[in-house]
Amino acid sequence: MLIIGLTGGIGSGKSTVARLFEKKGITVIDADQLARDLTLPNKPALDKIVDKFGNDILLPNHTLDRSKLRKLIFTDDHKRVWLEQLLHPLIRNELGQQIKAAHSPYCIVMIPLLVESAPNPLIDRILVVDAKKEEQLERAAVRDKQTDGEIYTILRKQATRAQRLKAADDVISNMGTLEDLQGQVDAMHKYYMSLSS
Repeated sequence: MLIIGLTGGIGSGKSTVARLFEKKGITVIDADQLARDLTLPNKPALDKIVDKFGNDILLPNHTLDRSKLRKLIFTDDHKRVWLEQLLHPLIRNELGQQIKAAHSPYCIVMIPLLVESAPNPLIDRILVVDAKKEEQLERAAVRDKQTDGEIYTILRKQATRAQRLKAADDVISNMGTLEDLQGQVDAMHKYYMSLSS
């Protein structure tokens, strides 16, 4: 099966593009959702995170305080690397299982930091959702209720727009209307179907 790695910077519109592919009956696997599932209460990853960062990393209901963790890892490279070394093998294993279970002609795997963590042996092609920095900031601020400073900190840890575009096999430009986006997804779907047949 052809495996497409869908990526893009914070606020680029990856989730919107993923939903458009899903509407076409394509299996979409979200690596961020897998990471969230792996850090639920009673999962070994959460225990290790608490051992490392203390009980302060938990919300009153004993679930992971993702906002606090995000701030920690995007301001301290050692903590970020530690977390990646814990979660990436677990996520990769789960991705492999979900890819095997997929039944669509090709499969989309949404990995926000795909370019930063490349190469990924599971991925055949990289599809980048491209957006201007101003639009990324605006979308991320509305969606995540983060300040510009917090978003810039995350942006600095991500690959640059140029690095993502250089790594891309395919690009969808998210700088127009939803209709424009739909047209590009339609064209990309037709192309991926031809590669899968």
